[in-house]
Amino acid sequence: MTAAATPPVVHARAPGKINVFMKVGALLDDGYHDVATAYQAISLYEEVFARDADDFSVRFRGPIDTRDLTTDGSNLAIRAARLLARTTGYRGGVALDIEKHVPVAGGMGGGSADAAATLVACDHLWGTRLGRDELQTLAAELGADVPFALMGGTAVGTGRGDRLSPALAQGTFHWVLALADSGLSTPEVYAELDRHRERHASDIAPAPEQPAVEVEVLQALRAGDAHQLAEYLYNELQAPALHLQPELAQTLEQGELQGALAGIVSGSGPTVAFLAADADAALELQVALSASRLTVLRATGPVHGARVVSG
Repeated sequence: MTAAATPPVVHARAPGKINVFMKVGALLDDGYHDVATAYQAISLYEEVFARDADDFSVRFRGPIDTRDLTTDGSNLAIRAARLLARTTGYRGGVALDIEKHVPVAGGMGGGSADAAATLVACDHLWGTRLGRDELQTLAAELGADVPFALMGGTAVGTGRGDRLSPALAQGTFHWVLALADSGLSTPEVYAELDRHRERHASDIAPAPEQPAVEVEVLQALRAGDAHQLAEYLYNELQAPALHLQPELAQTLEQGELQGALAGIVSGSGPTVAFLAADADAALELQVALSASRLTVLRATGPVHGARVVSG
């Protein structure tokens, strides 16, 4: 009697991201905001392992604390798998094991990377063979950052951040990431931005109807010039994130005192991303910030988007 064959496993990965520039439009009637952002995919990856199953399930492991993550139908990876099955008429399910390396609720798109990697893993596992454009359409249904996790590289995002235009980027940028002890809710950060704008309506410019990425940011990315990019790092969600977690201001100050070219809260926070001049400077900054008892990671960008590794 022969042993049962081990079911095939497809391994896919997708990167986290940094918003190197982000402007936020006015609050719209539907409760959302239009944004203009410059994304860069970085070398922190979510690793997704998919195998055939009768139903849909997800388990998490890895160095990141995942206790607060849901594993029911509301989980973004489960939603991605079900959307692909529904779209293609696939009648089975999938068991997902996700090894997390992107901070949870850290403003770096970890959940979006889970969803993007799940789309490509299940498409490969099930043989549904959707083209990249069709996968991008499904990604946009799942959330604003999912299409970029699928695309990777460097891109400008408009609308909710899901309308993407690839941006040229030369060379490698070196990032040092200071992780916070607790996460921030993206809706809460946007709500705090709206409150901030209401409080200061008389002395700040009104929110733009159609925000845009500054041309100098795109020039710095195209030139691969970290010093130039450092001058134009900007995130309109940084002020509300600092209001909700005031200790982030000290982290930003520490990094810049220790030699970072510039620091920025990534996305809705609370991860703080520091841009370093080169690999040696990034290592020195990591060591210095670790000595200050911060949890620190190094990463580079840009990197590829979601893809199948094996299976």
